[in-house]
Amino acid sequence: MYKHFIKRLLDLILSGLALIILSPILLIVAILVRVKLGSPVIFKQERPGYKGKIFKMFKFRTMLDPQTRDGRKLTDKERLECIEKGIDILTDEERLPKLGRILRAASLDELPELWNIFIGDMSIVGPRPLATIYLPYYTKEEMRRHDVRPGLTGWAQVHGRNSATWRKRFEYDLYYVDHCSFILDVKTIFQTVAVVFKHEGIGQGEERPESFNTVRQREWDEGTVIKDR
Repeated sequence: MYKHFIKRLLDLILSGLALIILSPILLIVAILVRVKLGSPVIFKQERPGYKGKIFKMFKFRTMLDPQTRDGRKLTDKERLECIEKGIDILTDEERLPKLGRILRAASLDELPELWNIFIGDMSIVGPRPLATIYLPYYTKEEMRRHDVRPGLTGWAQVHGRNSATWRKRFEYDLYYVDHCSFILDVKTIFQTVAVVFKHEGIGQGEERPESFNTVRQREWDEGTVIKDR
């Protein structure tokens, strides 16, 4: 009852109220992003949602455009060509300015996802929506993380966030899928607030974790994970 009806109703009400209450903050952040980082202010990226259906997730932009060291902006295609040719361009770390770091550290870049929640693409609590390129690398069991709507925060995010291994993150995601309840959602929300204020597991200043597809391909090659899809 809760998972299939009450949860969605609460998401609709709470995200709507949050959008209204936080509108001054959303406006201020949007202006800062436009002035400091340029346009577009909102970053859109396709992510798999409920039952694997693809949707566009909204976030505040936190990085500068791909560019050469002399300041020439690059399209995604030109960026890839530069990488293939060994041309020196700004790294992702260099493209992440102070404002972007602050937004990520405070999770303010995630606020536009409230609209995704309001229209039904996401939920307040659920497994975080990951890149679509990861879809072929899941096991059948791991694919069950899409049996609920993806969340603004999740059980994995309050248990290590970026510092947890991919396997551990999926264990937490599946635990949530199997134990989804009002009590667990409330607990996750309160723990999320604590994690954000403590800046735990955000990975700022730490080595960027390996992408899931890289990790999974190595596991397949080593035979530690059986390819069952």
